[in-house]
Amino acid sequence: MTLTIRRTRPRGHPAGNGAEVVHLLDRLVRNVEHGRFERALSALTAAAAVVTGTEIFLEHDSASFSNRMMWVPIALTPLVTAAGIGGVFSKRIAKTALPAVSAVVVANGLQGTYLHMRGIGERPGGWRLPRYNIEMGPPLLAPLLFTMVGGMGILAAILRREARG
Repeated sequence: MTLTIRRTRPRGHPAGNGAEVVHLLDRLVRNVEHGRFERALSALTAAAAVVTGTEIFLEHDSASFSNRMMWVPIALTPLVTAAGIGGVFSKRIAKTALPAVSAVVVANGLQGTYLHMRGIGERPGGWRLPRYNIEMGPPLLAPLLFTMVGGMGILAAILRREARG
C-alpha cells in the first residue's frame, strides 16, 4: 500500500495530460530539501518535550524522587520546550540555543539509561532475574525517549531553514 496524492496537470502541460501521482515520502523529502521541515520539527520537539517531561515527572514522583538526578530531566523540560518554540520563530535560536539544550538532553537521556540499568541491577536478584527486574524495576528504555526528544532538536537545527519570501 502506498500513500499517494493525485495532482492534476493542466491540458497542454509538457509532461502530459491527466493526473500525476506524488508519493507522500517524495513530498516529505522535497519539504526537507526546501527547508520547510525545520520549523515543524522545532515545534514537534517542544511538544514532545512537554509530553515526555510530564511522563518523567509522574514516574519519578511515584518513585519519590529517591535520587537527586531524577530532577535533571524535569529541569531540562522547560528549557528544551522554550528552545523548540523559539526555534519556530527565530533562526538564531534554532541554530544556537536549540542544539545546545538538545545536546544536554541527549546526554541526560543516556545518563538516565545508565542509571536505570544500575537500578535494575540493584534490585533483589539484579540482572540474574532480568525478566522480573526489568518489568518491576526502573523502565529500562524510558530515558531513551527523552534522548529522542533531544535528537529531534539537534536534527531541527541541522536542517536547512526555508527562506522567507
